Amino acid sequence: MKNKAMAIGVRTRSIYGALAIMTILLSIGENTMAQTKSTAVVKNIVLVHGGLVDGSGWEAVYNVLKKDGYTVTIVQNPTISLADDVAVTKRAIAAQNGPVILVGHSYGGAVITEAGNDPKVAGLVYIAAFALDKGESVSSLIKDPPPGAPVPPLLPPVGGFLLLDKGKFPASFAGDVCREKAEFMADSQVPWGVDALGGTISEAAWKAKPTWYLLTTEDRMLPPDAQRLMSKRAGATVVEVKSSHAVYVSHPQAVARIIEEAARGALVAAKEGATSAAAD
Repeated sequence: MKNKAMAIGVRTRSIYGALAIMTILLSIGENTMAQTKSTAVVKNIVLVHGGLVDGSGWEAVYNVLKKDGYTVTIVQNPTISLADDVAVTKRAIAAQNGPVILVGHSYGGAVITEAGNDPKVAGLVYIAAFALDKGESVSSLIKDPPPGAPVPPLLPPVGGFLLLDKGKFPASFAGDVCREKAEFMADSQVPWGVDALGGTISEAAWKAKPTWYLLTTEDRMLPPDAQRLMSKRAGATVVEVKSSHAVYVSHPQAVARIIEEAARGALVAAKEGATSAAAD
């Protein structure tokens, strides 16, 4: 009986020992998976505004991203020349402590198309933005609008800078923003340098970087058809939102959502692209 009890005790201890080892191994596996998942998410977001506005318009998007644990930098590009705006954006990228998701609205798309060639940039997100190709400029894309397309109410340049007609700004730029906010945006316009519109792209970053595009279907500044053409050409993952050009103000959750999608998918997409290229 004594020997039998001892044998049972040994078997019991062996079972408990095995269970303990299994628990440890499972815990290690779960931690490893969690760490792998965490490191696959890009945590640095750099936001680049477009012409006629400044970086403060990103506030609502910034708040969502910060709440969700991202490090967010807002570039205050002067919009005097494309080269200067790219330089300012590159300084913001250089200040980050790891991979970056680079986001541009409107003219800011031209900026990120050039600045996005920086090796720290893991992915690009265009928000109703100009996804230009090599040799193109904003001016070259808007000079001949198709019949029936909305034409931005730009006033004649003064001293080399452009503004929108204040009275027409709300309907053209911010049709789904509350009247008071839209009027404030009209009255606080930042002069947009003609040279910035004429700046050309030397190399389009979207040719080498995973790309996302938020397309605004009610846009009266950058026609939806033009957005579709550019996003398709860039091979972007496209999300459509029923919104005006000021989607980052009127639909900040939708804007933050596509940015976070890019943050989760950029490194994976880049790895898959590299694997596919190697296989070819």
